[in-house]
Amino acid sequence: MTNAGGGFAAPLRFRGSNFLRQRLCLATISGRAVVISDIRPRDERPGLRDFEAAFVRLLDKLCDGSEISIDETGTTLRYRPGQILGGDGLVHNCPPSRGLTYFLEGLVMLAPLAKQPLSIRLRGLTNGGPDPSCDTFRTATLPLLAKFGISEQLVFKVLRRGAPPEGGGEVIFNCPTVKGIQPVEVLDEGKIKRVRGVAYTTRVSPQFAARMVDAARGVLNDFLPDVWIYSDHSKGKQCGDSPGYGLSLVAESISGCLKAADACADLADGLADASDGKAGASAKKAASSEGGSEDAYLGTPEAVGAEAARRLLAEIDLDGVADTAHQALVLYFLALGEETRPGRVRLSKLSPQAAQMLRHIKDFLGVAFRIREDHGDAGTVVLSCLGAGLTNTARRTF
Repeated sequence: MTNAGGGFAAPLRFRGSNFLRQRLCLATISGRAVVISDIRPRDERPGLRDFEAAFVRLLDKLCDGSEISIDETGTTLRYRPGQILGGDGLVHNCPPSRGLTYFLEGLVMLAPLAKQPLSIRLRGLTNGGPDPSCDTFRTATLPLLAKFGISEQLVFKVLRRGAPPEGGGEVIFNCPTVKGIQPVEVLDEGKIKRVRGVAYTTRVSPQFAARMVDAARGVLNDFLPDVWIYSDHSKGKQCGDSPGYGLSLVAESISGCLKAADACADLADGLADASDGKAGASAKKAASSEGGSEDAYLGTPEAVGAEAARRLLAEIDLDGVADTAHQALVLYFLALGEETRPGRVRLSKLSPQAAQMLRHIKDFLGVAFRIREDHGDAGTVVLSCLGAGLTNTARRTF
């Protein structure tokens, strides 16, 4: 892979724990070393959290020749990336404090430009927590990659579902390699034509899924009739030891744009807070800096179904070609695009993680976006850039 920043350039320095995953992924893809200091120095539990340390270990498995150094207190991280290898047969255990999509989104950012196609098995929390569910990753995130030319041999399977607090889920993710990222121009989100979804239940009554579906349809059918939600009940060896249920919804427009939202029951919050002090609150606070959110209490299937439907309607109301959870990923791939032509995308009001992604892209890749307010609709902006032209030199073209 070409090195945009130069392997011997001075390391970039950041302070604080916010957007740690963004910084590590951009450092890996650009070849720039980073030093991140003051990671929660005044917290009751200073330093890296378990999910952040697990993500660093995942990068170490994915890359060859990387140098990682963490001081005794865990408040300073020094990272010099190596070559992205990929490979098959990889297995990684993820802590249940964050969902598997926290790690999968990082893999999606790096695996397409790896030396070999990636095949990895992740174990942990498939549904629940502050991150999008694995169903949303399958139905919304992966189709987004197809717009950038990453679609062949892209496989994602949920082998076991894992709900909080114990987790116990398992997924398989296969990602191909590409020569380069294709620049795209997506400006028209179109009208919504249908909504699809998955209502999952683990170690609870299957009737919970039907109650979530009825509540969601009660909200959505006021706006469109084409709403189809599948039920997925897991029991025994098909799931982990913790009960849970939730709903993932995806709206598709006539132009092929997808917007997703999900909600899950808060069955484990009280147990987690009681057993780990302020661990639950600190995990939610850390999630808010990476694009997660602190949700209202959802204790019944009807509340979960109605809340997921309202969140989807809120995403649709924002306009733009991508929902707020995927804005940063769209900007990331636009910045990696080939230099043959500029890429353009129309987004709604930028989320904090998308705004920070723009700053990090300029720091690591030297790519500056041009932001223009869309005069046709005051609530959206058009972002355009000429990509850094990163190519995968390990990928044969003949």
